Amino acid sequence: MEILLISVFSLGYFFIAFEHKFKIDKAATALITGVLTWTILVSFSDYKIIDKELAHHLVDIGEIVFFLLGAMTIVELVDSHQGFRIITDKIKTTNAVKLLWILSTITFFFSAVLDNLTTAIVMAALLQKIIKSREQLLFFAGIMILAANAGGAWSPIGDITTIMLWVGGQISLNIIPAIIIPSAVCIIVPLIYVSFKYRGQNIERPANVKEGKAKDVIPYERNIIFTLGVLGLLFVPVFKTITHLPPYMGMLLSLGFLWVVTEIIHRGKDNIHKHSLTVPGALSKIEASTVFFFLGILLAVGSLQSGGILNSLATILDDLIGNIYLINIFIGFLSAILDNVPLVAGAMGMYEITSSGDYAMDGVFWEFLAYCAGTGGSLLVIGSAAGVAVMGILRINFIWYIRKISFLALIGYLAGAATYILL
Repeated sequence: MEILLISVFSLGYFFIAFEHKFKIDKAATALITGVLTWTILVSFSDYKIIDKELAHHLVDIGEIVFFLLGAMTIVELVDSHQGFRIITDKIKTTNAVKLLWILSTITFFFSAVLDNLTTAIVMAALLQKIIKSREQLLFFAGIMILAANAGGAWSPIGDITTIMLWVGGQISLNIIPAIIIPSAVCIIVPLIYVSFKYRGQNIERPANVKEGKAKDVIPYERNIIFTLGVLGLLFVPVFKTITHLPPYMGMLLSLGFLWVVTEIIHRGKDNIHKHSLTVPGALSKIEASTVFFFLGILLAVGSLQSGGILNSLATILDDLIGNIYLINIFIGFLSAILDNVPLVAGAMGMYEITSSGDYAMDGVFWEFLAYCAGTGGSLLVIGSAAGVAVMGILRINFIWYIRKISFLALIGYLAGAATYILL
């Protein structure tokens, strides 16, 4: 069963990687792969057990999907009111290197406060307002994925895996001073490398659109929706901390509040104009294929976890490698191929929290796991939630990412890992 499961997963991964060659949307491949792997599982096991396993995974997957839907809708709502002009109008530089450093810094710190997925969605929308060239847009988006994952790794609420470790008691707020320097190195090293490559180059800014939906929005409406949108996103980690409910609940609450506000401020407009500036209009513009791609990928990875493959892999790593630094570095590489959530969950299940030593709260193993699992996913575009979201929104090609971004992600990842070990 294991061989068949791995074969189907690998085949699906192959078709996703070479989407541009086969001309088959990756969302379709991901859905087929996700369903087939579970079909294999149920064929070799008791369907009642598999049904419970699937239900368990569906809860976790549903949380991510609803979170993604809520965040994408809020971002689209801000965009429909041209709210991002408040930021883009202040970014005057056309120097590619300066812009990379400015946006990467914003992304790095935003992802620690919001989380890397939300920040990646916001930056994907923002970049389209700043950069006209398709090639430059994709390259900047790739760097933003690195910055978002690096920023999320040093915050207890910056990434799904750090949230898991925080809630599980493996780390505390001490993760911030422990990981912030390696995480900063993880993005600074690629930026220094790229600064030489892009030295002297400029970006072409898209022309400001004066017509269309712009005439339906007055400055007051733009400002209020932008402010409420940003506050709504910032409210999500606060809501989780206060109520201990999953992050998607806070996201849905923010979306519901914004929905009411837009209905009120646009109630005097005709239905056509009102539709484009309220949540129903925003929902119609969302790339649904991104959500289905997420669903398929997470289903497929969940089947590997339920099939015992990921846990077996964790045990093999422990037996063959043994060294906690090398184990975590390898887990980081694996998280580029597989979802980092089940990998971290497997590690949490394998090792108990001790009262002292490397496996104690805020011990070396857990801190380094947070860094490696959080930033290792940047090596491939589908290795992190942030990467998958941007890939769907901007239609980034898998192979293009490997050719243009993966090396930058690798040198940043290894440099940050070396920094943590040295410190």
